[in-house]
Amino acid sequence: MENKKKVAKPEGKLAVLIPGLGAVSTTLMAGVELARQGKGAPIGSLTQMGTARLGKRTDGRTVKLNELVPLATLDDVVFGAWDIISEDAYQVAVRSGVLSDKHLEQVKPFLQGIKPKPGVHDPEFVRRIAANHIKATKTHRESIEAIRQDIRDFKKELNAKRAVMVVCSSVETFRPLPEAFQTLANFEKALDSNSPDINPTALYTYAAIKEGVPFANGTPNAAVDTPALQELAKQDGVPVAGRDLKSGQTMMKTVIAPALKARMLGLEGWFSTNILGNRDGEVLDDPQAFKAKEVTKSSVLDTILQPDLYPELYNKYSHKVSIHYYPPRGDAKEGWDNIDITGWLGYPMQIKVNFLCRDSILAAPLVLDIALFMDLAKRLEWRGIQEWMSFYFKSPMAHPGLPVEHDLFIQLTKLKNTLRVVAGEEPITHLGMDYYGDDLPLSR
Repeated sequence: MENKKKVAKPEGKLAVLIPGLGAVSTTLMAGVELARQGKGAPIGSLTQMGTARLGKRTDGRTVKLNELVPLATLDDVVFGAWDIISEDAYQVAVRSGVLSDKHLEQVKPFLQGIKPKPGVHDPEFVRRIAANHIKATKTHRESIEAIRQDIRDFKKELNAKRAVMVVCSSVETFRPLPEAFQTLANFEKALDSNSPDINPTALYTYAAIKEGVPFANGTPNAAVDTPALQELAKQDGVPVAGRDLKSGQTMMKTVIAPALKARMLGLEGWFSTNILGNRDGEVLDDPQAFKAKEVTKSSVLDTILQPDLYPELYNKYSHKVSIHYYPPRGDAKEGWDNIDITGWLGYPMQIKVNFLCRDSILAAPLVLDIALFMDLAKRLEWRGIQEWMSFYFKSPMAHPGLPVEHDLFIQLTKLKNTLRVVAGEEPITHLGMDYYGDDLPLSR
């Protein structure tokens, strides 16, 4: 394929702007700086460690993803953040307890230099945090203008030519999608009337899009998964992606469920529970906040298993999800899954998964990849939903009318094939019949 896509080079600094200076974002910031110093490896990051095969298997052509397409380098990345707590990134990282004292001391001055700008806060959406660093705005429109000014100021302060926004803030309380989010016209009216239906994350989303900044939502909060803000993104030519980072237990579901369906094994029930003790766990102790997380964590199985096509196997399974706040565990989240399956002649079997993971260690490289890929999308002049980014999200978006793909390996194939096409290479289908010639004739 000679049709290489035109893409502007990633010249200058890239500002990664993050609403929510918490465990995930500070782990990301520290990790990037440690990698730049040669004191840590960016494990878990496709953009830094992933590869793609090009051409036939017999060609022996494999390149790193960051050589296949022009991505910003780690040296180009600078950080800005908003938060409703006044602590700097070092204070947050120490309190979060994710990284060792040794690692934190090596990047202490760097983290101390990252001080959040005041955040937009609505106590009806985030109830478990005593906010002390809030914008003094009175209306939605004022908050949006303040965020837009912050974006311009960040770029100037950080000497950045480009910016992306990735939301890593606390989970907001769940609400059924209100009429205000159904169309852009309705959303604009709701902004003008200072509607209580508009959540803080949506204000960051609107501000980023109006500033031409690519936006990705790493939380379950209502944002670009809504028709109104998708309409705005297309109208203003801004790429958007989300929602909710797929890092731990849900990642495992999107690996195991495709295996069950591939072998036509039945599913009777899937029970998932988590314990964690970080601020995310504290916020999720609010039942309405947990409901928002439950929606994204529970959405993957039906799409993967397709019970409408395989009613005998998947039409009546039970799916339970729970999260428990347990302070002693800190960021070292533990997930248990009990999966009741059926095999030949209906005989029962079980799968048990005990994933002792580190929430922020898994999530930080995802935020890095998302930021670098969203910057690429902007330089490609792509706009609206970036379905090829589904690999990173629990509840990814697709064009209206298209079913969402949750299978992790199909998502990865889609992502890599997208990058191949951008680079002017052929997508890889893994068909491989041409290797066998007359042994596998397609026509006679």
